[in-house]
Amino acid sequence: MSELTVGDVLPPLSTHITRADLVRYAGAALDFNPIHWNEAFARGVGLPDVIAHGMLTMALAGRVLTAWGLGELVTYSARFTRPVVVPNDDTGALLELTGKIGAVNDDGTVRVNLDAKFDGRSVLGKAIAIVRPA
Repeated sequence: MSELTVGDVLPPLSTHITRADLVRYAGAALDFNPIHWNEAFARGVGLPDVIAHGMLTMALAGRVLTAWGLGELVTYSARFTRPVVVPNDDTGALLELTGKIGAVNDDGTVRVNLDAKFDGRSVLGKAIAIVRPA
């Protein structure tokens, strides 16, 4: 991997999250909270509609790192700041994913600041990965 510098931008990715993805994720994660599949329940608790699992959104944001060929992921953390509302259609919700080198550390690791946007707004706060490049 070439020399990394603060401010380098990783190639952006876009992906769609569909209701079918929510079903698959719920089965894999054993997270069957009805806000992720039941429109009436989601609306009943004040949400606009069914929303994606926060951890699914975080995992998808991590694809920026894997597409980059990151090397070794040391740590990854994020806060969930906004829901990703997933419509009941074949297109789903568009998630736009980006990453930027925020720091090059003395131990050879780099901090990557990640962002995931839905509807033009960030849905993860302080999404930070520490990576040891290959």
